[in-house]
Amino acid sequence: MEIFEYSFMIRAFIAGIFIAILAPTLGTFVVVRRYSMLSDSLAHISLLGVALGFLFSISTTFSAIIVALFASLIIEYLRKNHNIYSDSILSIFLSGSLALAIIIVSLSHSFNVALFDYLFGSIVAVSQEDIYTILIFGSATALFIANYYQKLLFVAFDEEVAKASGINVAFLNYMLVSLVAITVGLSIKIIGVLLIGALMIMPVISAMQFEKSFFITCFLAVFFAVLAVIIGLFASFYISLPSGATIVVVSLIFFILSITLKINRKNLIH
Repeated sequence: MEIFEYSFMIRAFIAGIFIAILAPTLGTFVVVRRYSMLSDSLAHISLLGVALGFLFSISTTFSAIIVALFASLIIEYLRKNHNIYSDSILSIFLSGSLALAIIIVSLSHSFNVALFDYLFGSIVAVSQEDIYTILIFGSATALFIANYYQKLLFVAFDEEVAKASGINVAFLNYMLVSLVAITVGLSIKIIGVLLIGALMIMPVISAMQFEKSFFITCFLAVFFAVLAVIIGLFASFYISLPSGATIVVVSLIFFILSITLKINRKNLIH
């Protein structure tokens, strides 16, 4: 196929599919815990990392991961130790980091040119270095989820009972927000800062409409996300649409279809 004759498209598919597996897997745990705004907030925070990367001439993917990771740990610390509501903390960090990013952007003319790509995603922005970074960090994330799946599930549904049973809840909470931060940082080039939260949450909500077990819901969410990425990248290449926006629109269509199927199913039962 013509699309696979271009190295940048091969890189985009590798990165996109890998992210489409990681994002909704983590998103399932986040949604169950009613912490959906975390991914969107960290995505905006990562824009500060991108700006710092341009300012100091280092990898923007790496700098985005570091800033998002650092912010996620502080957010979790404040949430657990200072009795501040989660949405309030997220709002403060989102606004503050975005303000700092805008100031840095105004000082860096080179970043102004690339701003659109980082906000909405670009299939040509993914470099070979980014692929290596995604594979390394992504593999470590997948390995952690596989090893701690049952404990993460326990904590997601009932944190107090999990704590009483001897599970190190604080460690798992810090690790979960850290993994979300890493995944967000890995995703910004292809999905975009403004849209990565949707890829992490929307396929999960779509999968939940089928009212299956946690594992099947997670599997369906990954399926919807991977399919959205594939369709989005094809549309981006052949119709010249922004990759991130197209992927999210496809995810939105899946959500509408899943809601429609659920309503029809209930009407048939009644």
